[in-house]
Amino acid sequence: MRMGVLDIGSNTGHLLVVDAFRGGPPIAAHSYKEPLRLAEQLDSDHAVTAEGISRLVKYVVEARSEAEDKGCTTILAFATSAVRDAVNVHEVIGAVNEVSGLDLQVLAGPDEARLTFLAVRRWFGWSAGRLGVFDIGGGSLEIAVGADESPEVAQSMPLGAGRLTREWIGAGRTTSELRRFVRSAIADEAGAILRGGAFDRAVATSKTFRSLARICGSAPSSDGQYVRRVLRKNDLSALVDDLRTMPAEAVSRLPGVSLDRAHQIQAGAIVAEATMDLFALTELEICPWALREGVLLEHLDHL
Repeated sequence: MRMGVLDIGSNTGHLLVVDAFRGGPPIAAHSYKEPLRLAEQLDSDHAVTAEGISRLVKYVVEARSEAEDKGCTTILAFATSAVRDAVNVHEVIGAVNEVSGLDLQVLAGPDEARLTFLAVRRWFGWSAGRLGVFDIGGGSLEIAVGADESPEVAQSMPLGAGRLTREWIGAGRTTSELRRFVRSAIADEAGAILRGGAFDRAVATSKTFRSLARICGSAPSSDGQYVRRVLRKNDLSALVDDLRTMPAEAVSRLPGVSLDRAHQIQAGAIVAEATMDLFALTELEICPWALREGVLLEHLDHL
């Protein structure tokens, strides 16, 4: 069956149209995305602004039309950190659903981590053993670990690249202050993750980690999704040092970096380096599947 998965993230709205069936991998047929930057469309009370709601509603209506034009029989729509954490979350969801006719749902942080873990498990299979999965989004950092399809621990922390860029770098705080804050926040949660032992395979997914890996020398997307890609700690640490003095325009010219995300790469790199350091990881393998695929796979399992 042809289905659409609509992901309203903190940075981007992304509709993925797939041909899906049980017993096989979903095959991407079409993609429609737009940089909404909802993590930056928050007022001083942490409410999504009227402009942010208007842009979101417009995009969702267009995404629904796009999905229907491509023959989708089902559209699974969900929102993550920026909408989830907004004080006017019910107003935002109500406005979107009333105008679009969709049933946009808000994913809780642990569910976001759990579903991303499911996608990674299905991609690598049982031979991967005990998985550690890391995902830096625009609003949050998700970490999940386990040996089964459901993780033993699934955590979500407010350490997304867009959020930290707005609240720290954009507010004039130093990168040293941000580094201390990020490491302290991750360290506070590390015990529950490490209690079960080391990972047999440590995996990163989603756009920020993919961009960092590409900057550090991994294969471009044009080489296909089955090429092994890794992010190495030594390469990342050197990049973090370089980013301290690199303007956003120069960052946007690096391989794998889009113009709308260039200003967030420094914060994302600080979170990624802290994660690798605190969990004693020399490298992270990049998985092409992430939350959208996890939502789709769980839906197929329940049919």
